[in-house]
Amino acid sequence: MVADDDRAARELLASVLRTSGYDVETMGDGQEAYDRVGKGGVDVVLLDVVMPRMGGLEACRLIKGLTTQGFIPVLLVTAKSDPASRVEGLKTGADDYVCKPFEEAELLARVQAMLRIRRLYEEMQTARARLERVAVHDDLTGLYNQRYLHSRLSEEFKRAERNHEPLACCLMDVDRLRLHNDAGGRMLGDLILKGTAEVIRRTVREADIVVRYGGDEFMVLLPTTHFAGSVAMAERVWREVLARSWGGSLGQPGASAPQPSGAAGGGTRRADVKVTLSMGIALYPSRDVRAKDALIRATEAALDRAKRDGMNRICVFQQEGFIYTPSSAPQVPGDGSKA
Repeated sequence: MVADDDRAARELLASVLRTSGYDVETMGDGQEAYDRVGKGGVDVVLLDVVMPRMGGLEACRLIKGLTTQGFIPVLLVTAKSDPASRVEGLKTGADDYVCKPFEEAELLARVQAMLRIRRLYEEMQTARARLERVAVHDDLTGLYNQRYLHSRLSEEFKRAERNHEPLACCLMDVDRLRLHNDAGGRMLGDLILKGTAEVIRRTVREADIVVRYGGDEFMVLLPTTHFAGSVAMAERVWREVLARSWGGSLGQPGASAPQPSGAAGGGTRRADVKVTLSMGIALYPSRDVRAKDALIRATEAALDRAKRDGMNRICVFQQEGFIYTPSSAPQVPGDGSKA
């Protein structure tokens, strides 16, 4: 984009740039330039310094303040070639300076340099966003990791305290994941973890925070959620995971798994793997939960109780003990739970 109140100078700049293959928009003053840049889609701005309504220096300062537009290179174009004028322009945030009358080759070289810097900036931002995502997400499931949990837990707990709102925490553990890995290979174990993560993500609300807490554990923070809501969410996840059949080597629920060598008939057999979850839930505020660390400890204690009581169940931490085990659960051979 070229902004200059002198029509002849403006069109000369635009003509040189268009001849070199650039798409060029022209503006008559700094205010028009600022308004146009704010709408997006401008890669480089060339501003005359002296213009009516708003000069190039003020327009440059405002354009550089448009943080939503990222990095936008600004070249000041002016007849003032003294060092003081150059320094003043650079202090306002300008990225380069072109003096009138300009040499076409120099102008094009400076524009190309600004475009190169802009591309490098965009590549850096993309790489930064990728690194930030890797830093707070689990590679296998795509869920948030413990690093993210620590920051969000502090935020959510402070919000709950400040607004006098409830905060629920649910910790889920895939029962006997090691046995599934031994029986169907690591691929089956990964399939179970990814499938469980998918079920949890689909079940919770957008405001809830789902984290891969450990190797076979998932944690869900549920802001503004009371006892009934947290248990309802946990039971939906619990029932849906239990109702599914998980496949073997082909990486799909219910897929065919290779038959062990020496098995009668050869070929493949149909895998019918059932997976159960143990869950622990704790709530803030309660008599024994007054801090975020206490909330985590209570949730872990509830999960431990669910595991000790035979797995495949939900336990809720309360001041008078642990309560609630879902009823009418399908019987899973060898899990020790009641139907």
